[in-house]
Amino acid sequence: MNLGPREIVILLIVVLVLFGAKRLPDSARSLGRSMRIFKSEMKEMKADDSVIEEDGKKEK
Repeated sequence: MNLGPREIVILLIVVLVLFGAKRLPDSARSLGRSMRIFKSEMKEMKADDSVIEEDGKKEK
C-alpha cells in the first residue's frame, strides 16, 4: 500500500476532525514521550544483552 501526498493530506484532515485542534498537540506530545521511553528501554535491553553475551564468552 503506497500513500501519496493527497492521501496523507486527507488522513491528516480526518485526524484533525476526530481529535480536534486542542487535543492533537497533547496527543502528539504524549506519543513523543512514549517513543522516547521505548527507545531508551530498547537501548538498555541491547546493552544488557551484550553484557550477558560477553560474560558467557568469558566463562567458556
